[in-house]
Amino acid sequence: MSAQSQSAVPTAASAAEPDARPQSFDDLARSLGVRSLTLNREETMAEAGTPLDRPLVQAAAVAVLRNPWIGTGPDADLAPETEAIAPVLAKVLTDRLLAAIGPATAVEAFGKAAVVGTAGELEHAGALIHTPFFGNIMRELLEGTSVLCFADGRAAASASIRVPMWHKTHATSRDHYQSIDVRLPDAPQPDEICVIAAAANGPRPFARIGDRRTDGTVTTDILKGLLP
Repeated sequence: MSAQSQSAVPTAASAAEPDARPQSFDDLARSLGVRSLTLNREETMAEAGTPLDRPLVQAAAVAVLRNPWIGTGPDADLAPETEAIAPVLAKVLTDRLLAAIGPATAVEAFGKAAVVGTAGELEHAGALIHTPFFGNIMRELLEGTSVLCFADGRAAASASIRVPMWHKTHATSRDHYQSIDVRLPDAPQPDEICVIAAAANGPRPFARIGDRRTDGTVTTDILKGLLP
């Protein structure tokens, strides 16, 4: 047996060594600083006392992670960490949305949000959701084409955020303009960021205010004559 072929044979010791690499995207998220992953799911059965033909299911998946830019200045390059972290967040959060709602074909509306802790910059929150490294991954996994509507901000722990959503392929479909409220009981800590992905399986209950395809022409002329 040649020396080369001998070196290719695993020893008992090497075979017993565990693979230190992440074995799942959840493991990878943990290695990138994610502290917790949670899912909020709401199912609306009736509106104004009237049952819906189909329950409206809304879900929001939340990742709480260590802010990788704490201690850096406003001139720091955010790209390396964004490119490493944002796609993994998009994957693990979208997986949870699909588990809550069903296959991508069942998802009709989507949105995103990020909240940075008090020791971070607003740009730190934006970096994790406002680039293709998050948006393109979430959009592809949910089979959407629309730009993702969003909310972002800075808050102390126990914050609440209202995450907006609209249609995943027809952003001007007014029926699908909706939101889900997300409570963050212990986050973000000053050195953390919360990243949220949201989705719904349909429009608002009993939506009936039309959209841009049915709107007439409206200008400031309608204000004329309203006052003496």
